[in-house]
Amino acid sequence: MSSETQTQPASRTAGHGAIRIDVVSLFPEFIDQAAAVGVVGRARERGLVALQGWNPRDYAQGNYRRVDDRPFGGGPGMVMLIEPLRAALAAARAADPAPARTIYMSPQGRPLTQAKVRELAALPRLILLCGRYEGVDERLLEAEVDEELSIGDYVLSGGELAAAVVVDAVARLQDGALNDADSAVQDSFEGDGLLDCPHYTRPVEHALGRVPDVLLSGNHAQIAAWRRQQSLGRTAERRPDLLDESALGKADRRLLAAWRAERGQDPDA
Repeated sequence: MSSETQTQPASRTAGHGAIRIDVVSLFPEFIDQAAAVGVVGRARERGLVALQGWNPRDYAQGNYRRVDDRPFGGGPGMVMLIEPLRAALAAARAADPAPARTIYMSPQGRPLTQAKVRELAALPRLILLCGRYEGVDERLLEAEVDEELSIGDYVLSGGELAAAVVVDAVARLQDGALNDADSAVQDSFEGDGLLDCPHYTRPVEHALGRVPDVLLSGNHAQIAAWRRQQSLGRTAERRPDLLDESALGKADRRLLAAWRAERGQDPDA
């Protein structure tokens, strides 16, 4: 995905069938490499995701193609200039008539959640803006960006890794991207927002342990109940912020209490 090099355009279909993602970055090849393998690579090959990079340095003026300058007020580092970014964004928007949501990847942004990923995956087009250095001139963000998103409470060298996360998360929700569509339905954070249950495969017996008997029983109702119980327990233990126990139904409360009792915990904790 070199600058201004586009993959085969995605067809426009309803729902989560196709999306175009433009990435404005000083290192567009980084996104291309990350999106060339696995599920995202297949989605691109199938025409479900069109990906194009735009390097603001291509739109910079002067012999040195400068894209940054010192911050007003002093301080360390450099700030990305308005005009190269603005020109790159304009070129990206002009490349396709479909309306685009422009997102700046930033640690100051709102957290990226699975619910937000589903929202973005339903759009026909995204433009992801990747910052570097100390960030981007705030005036550009106020004038050209629809929202800012963060992938976590930590700082990276630039927005490319965060943009690659968005590309991957959005691409896998396009219809036909996954060989088994149920895989996305059962993922962590999907449906009611719980963490996923444990998974096992062959062999049944191993030095590290045995597959739980319920998964070998063939009783689909018992398997479903076990998986639900594991999801509830894992969420309560690892991400209690995702679980409102007061809103659980009687069946879920019983499953969670039994899960805790099996581990010697207070069932009513």
